[in-house]
Amino acid sequence: MRLIRRRVCTFFIAVYCLFSLYAAYHVFFGRRRQAPALSPRGLRKWAAPARERRGREQSILESEEWNPWEGDEKIEQQQRFKTSFQILNKSTKGKTDLTVQIWGKAAIGMYLWEHIFEGLLDPTDVTAHWREGESIVGRTHYSFITGPAVIPGYFSVDVSNVILILNGREKAKILYATQWLLYAQNLVQIQKLQHLAVVLLGNEYCNNEWINPFLKRNGGSVELLFIIYDSPWINDVDIFQWPLGVATYRNFPVVEASWSMLHDERPYLCNFLGTIYENSSRQTLMNILKQDGNNKLCFVSTREQWQPQETNESLKNYQDALLQSDLTLCPVGVNTECYRIYEACSYGSIPVVEDVMTDGSCGNTSVSHSAPLQLLKSMGAPFIFIKNWKELPAILKKEKTIILQEKIERRRRLLQWYQYFKTELKMKFTNIVESSFLMNNKS
Repeated sequence: MRLIRRRVCTFFIAVYCLFSLYAAYHVFFGRRRQAPALSPRGLRKWAAPARERRGREQSILESEEWNPWEGDEKIEQQQRFKTSFQILNKSTKGKTDLTVQIWGKAAIGMYLWEHIFEGLLDPTDVTAHWREGESIVGRTHYSFITGPAVIPGYFSVDVSNVILILNGREKAKILYATQWLLYAQNLVQIQKLQHLAVVLLGNEYCNNEWINPFLKRNGGSVELLFIIYDSPWINDVDIFQWPLGVATYRNFPVVEASWSMLHDERPYLCNFLGTIYENSSRQTLMNILKQDGNNKLCFVSTREQWQPQETNESLKNYQDALLQSDLTLCPVGVNTECYRIYEACSYGSIPVVEDVMTDGSCGNTSVSHSAPLQLLKSMGAPFIFIKNWKELPAILKKEKTIILQEKIERRRRLLQWYQYFKTELKMKFTNIVESSFLMNNKS
């Protein structure tokens, strides 16, 4: 009997010891062994977009997460930091430090809002007298108002930060823009507004002296000026270059890339639809196309006088030309920069740009050797730049030898670049506005 009791006690003691060892193993080693198996599942929820942004850096992070034998405190601290950072991002999502209202009183405002900011407007009817929208970029909450009903003194100003979008292309437009600037400047003086910036469609010859008295550097109220065309004023301190964009005043739409746009064979080598000015490079272009018979391989439609109004039929013909052509010929007009460049990008048709300076005060080549089109070049635009249309026959000859797959890849690069271009401009614009307005708030 004693022997049996002794064996039973020994058995329970052995079981207790084994259980204690098993528990101790899981307390001290099991947690660390399990962590690598769980981390990748949690990691994948946020790692996929991060991998696209950081590439090599993310692969390093993944190798650390997947190492099942790494158990030092540094890795655990990093993991805790990542978790805390994710919680912080969620808790601050949607919070903003700055509220800015954009008053769109020029057609270029629609390019900024709908094409670059990818913002919506209510109502969608383009003929509505009052349209508005909202968007958050970075730390800034933007609201946008436009339409004929937006008139100085006839709407409630309940914001302290304003960006005015104006047209200063000709005398009548300058007079109207000046009225808006005087109105905004008065609001600053009575402390109704705190900060004011302007996006300006400048003169094609870069004769914009009329706005000088309104700049803060000259005693005015305009802290920041974003100006279209290669103005020699551009210093990236308080004056910045802004793109011309597409002809929104002619109802050129926001174009969504499609499978067919990217992959379909296009029936035309090139296109040019536009006005032929006397003694211009456009006449030279047409003569060169006719000499080699390439005009039969290109979508060409010309007129002798410029027509500001667009019909539904003419807009469709123009869009078809862009969609059905591998190249879009972009001769200079009054200025080198033209709507056609950006419209071609929208449809994946490579712009062939006449890279020459036009008359006027634009593009100070002593300051920048990349003028004209300094903004586009600085952002690596994948265009074909030429100095003379006599280079065109060789370009078209080469174009005939390019296979469809190569053209697809080229279109893909152009469409991706154009999206990158707009996204970068949106972030750059916001960073400049935030740096200026928030810094001046503190000072």
